[in-house]
Amino acid sequence: MNSTGLSSGTGFQPVGLEHGLAARATPLIAVIDTGICNLRSVTKALEAAGAAPRVIRAPAGMPAAARALVLPGVGALRDCVASLRATGLAETTRDWIAANRPFLGICLGMQALFDYSEEGGGIAGLGIFPGKVVRFARPPEYKIPHMGWNTVRFTQPASPLAATLKPSGESFYFVHSYHCVPADPALVLAESDYGGTFTAAIARGNCHATQFHPEKSQARGMQIYKNFAAIAQSHSPSC
Repeated sequence: MNSTGLSSGTGFQPVGLEHGLAARATPLIAVIDTGICNLRSVTKALEAAGAAPRVIRAPAGMPAAARALVLPGVGALRDCVASLRATGLAETTRDWIAANRPFLGICLGMQALFDYSEEGGGIAGLGIFPGKVVRFARPPEYKIPHMGWNTVRFTQPASPLAATLKPSGESFYFVHSYHCVPADPALVLAESDYGGTFTAAIARGNCHATQFHPEKSQARGMQIYKNFAAIAQSHSPSC
């Protein structure tokens, strides 16, 4: 993982200035651009939540003072994972999570963490957590993709990502045809129901990921981002 202080653009961000930002109440959060993510809406939501997002497209763009890492994603998982591997950000993501630094995956950013997905005839994920991603198999009355609002039940209600949210009944916005099946049920942070229970979010240590889109989920989604910003603020950046 590179901590040179280079920004994601062509300019140079002085390390001293980044550490100054980290010392204040606005946590610096790196956001991975895979080229197929809803980048603008995620960065705007993080800003509204009180964070300072920094877009990165390669390991060299990782700010030295970053307190957290976000991996958003929409579209095809194959493209998301291929982009991560091509840029070297797959290893960055693995190393970040292995170090128990604050991480938030969104939609494909959650699915990419597992071993394998059925999507597109089969694709290997990053293998950070044992488990697979499978297509919904539901009766005909349940349209696929699962699209729209749905309630969740937090199975880890004490998680800091769920702070101030009700343990059950909060609504979030989903758009997906595949869902994650962790090998370890203890990894599940939240569940939802769509003709059967499925994993809506996962958490272990400082690693969190949601199948739903917090940036599309109005006040409850903004609370997720505020909670993640608070998690990031409580974590010291590497030097």
